[in-house]
Amino acid sequence: MAEASILPAEVLLCKRVQEMVLKGEEPPPKYVCRDGDAVHEVAAPFSMIPIIDLSLCASSTPGMGQQEELQKLKSALCSWGCFQAVGHGISSTFLDKFREVSREYFEQPMEEKKKQAKGVEDFEGYGADPVPEEGQFLDWSDRLFLEVYPEDQRNPKLWPEKPESFRVILEEYSIKMKKVTELTSKAMAKSLNIEENCFLTQFGERAQHQARFNYYSRCQRPDLVLGLKPHSDGSGYTIILMDAEGLQVLKDEQWFTVPKISEALLVLMGDQMEIMTNGIFKSPVHRVVTSKEKERISVAVFYSPEVNKEIGPEDGLINEETPRLFKKVKGYADIHWGYYQKGQRALHVAKV
Repeated sequence: MAEASILPAEVLLCKRVQEMVLKGEEPPPKYVCRDGDAVHEVAAPFSMIPIIDLSLCASSTPGMGQQEELQKLKSALCSWGCFQAVGHGISSTFLDKFREVSREYFEQPMEEKKKQAKGVEDFEGYGADPVPEEGQFLDWSDRLFLEVYPEDQRNPKLWPEKPESFRVILEEYSIKMKKVTELTSKAMAKSLNIEENCFLTQFGERAQHQARFNYYSRCQRPDLVLGLKPHSDGSGYTIILMDAEGLQVLKDEQWFTVPKISEALLVLMGDQMEIMTNGIFKSPVHRVVTSKEKERISVAVFYSPEVNKEIGPEDGLINEETPRLFKKVKGYADIHWGYYQKGQRALHVAKV
């Protein structure tokens, strides 16, 4: 412990969290961030974070049930900035299979995972996020970050060959995610009474899908250490598959734990969707806590506009009563990352 405490962040990042746990090491000081954390934490009952049936929202035969579901969707994204999606077209059996192969990847020997090892400043590959700026703590997690779509942006060398089923299942999940993002984008537009393809148009034909596989090891000091620091996403929105509770959303100065629903996908708004909706939908600050009892995995798919695509508030959401709150921006994801590394949000740079 004494030796690790004097190591710089760059050196600590070369030593995986999984390795430290296997050796029984306590978290080095660079990971300690929760001393004096005063924000109250509560478990969110199932009724608090809304469950939305996307198939009902997308139905081609509108009825009262659809309008009620769309209204519930709008309300969820205005208040929570997220919802639990069911009726998304992916079977529970396949979701369980995807969770299983994701866990199998991280449970492999370190030598196997290091075949996808990333550099300290790289995004793609196995490892941890690039080193944050001085004064910012490290996350108690390991991750595999991969470009998924457009296909010509993939790096095949970083797509694991083991477990043997990993590539096939990820490819299938990626195809299903494209359909889910189409369903979700149209449902959100319909909930705001604007043209249903408008968000898809803003994202563009080469919209980005990036998959982040997260492994949250057990931690002896969950009172001091976080799996993922508080932040909002720089994406349009993010779709998260969990295997256990651990993700928390900040609302009304309280941290609410997102319940794990085996057949549901958590859809979480990013800053770019808050911009596109002129502030109507909220991009929530969220974090991941650690657990002393068990390790956890999750897979987040970030859905973002195509590279160099300018985005801004939809014209149909701006009028005399609701003036423009955001200007058009390009390259927001890069701007967001710069502020994220400082432990700050970037949304203010897009405000009028």
